[in-house]
Amino acid sequence: MDKKYYVYILLTESNTFYCGYTDDVEKRFRAHLNGHGAKYTKANKPVKVLWQCEFDNKSEAQKEEYRIKHLSRKQKEELIGASSCISY
Repeated sequence: MDKKYYVYILLTESNTFYCGYTDDVEKRFRAHLNGHGAKYTKANKPVKVLWQCEFDNKSEAQKEEYRIKHLSRKQKEELIGASSCISY
């Protein structure tokens, strides 16, 4: 079985979004909750996972994470609302 990677968007207590990638979304979310994994989520506690998308390899996931991080908040909201993955 090939390893899968995921890009995810979290909602924080300060009503901001955080985007990242991982091979285990639940494990990574718990790490964020415990103050590990990212400076941003240490200062801005995550509330829930809003969106995630599966990729076949790490490179594709990293490219999508980079793309999403450069979107405006409105564009991120549209992506979340579309409830489908966008991939290359």
